[in-house]
Amino acid sequence: MGLCDGLSHCKLALAFAVLMDLLGGAALLVGVFAPLEIKGQDFGDLLVYTGALLVLVSLAGWVLWYSGNIDGLTSKRELGHISSAVDRLARNISRKIRTYRGHL
Repeated sequence: MGLCDGLSHCKLALAFAVLMDLLGGAALLVGVFAPLEIKGQDFGDLLVYTGALLVLVSLAGWVLWYSGNIDGLTSKRELGHISSAVDRLARNISRKIRTYRGHL
């Protein structure tokens, strides 16, 4: 069993989310607690806002990681039922969209 086996799918999205959280948290802490003045101008607020934005961007990585790890529902065919008209209609529409995009 490897180190990352329990993480399942979307390891890149997880790495992105964790990296953005670490950078954002570090920027927030430095912006709040470190006296950052250059030529009389305070740059602490810039780091606080940048850190908050990085944490917000990391939320996209967490959503991608979480949604990529959701196991799909079992289909009716796997349960032994005959596919319904709605399933056939959805498959036909999906094929038409796929072939249309393939021609672009």
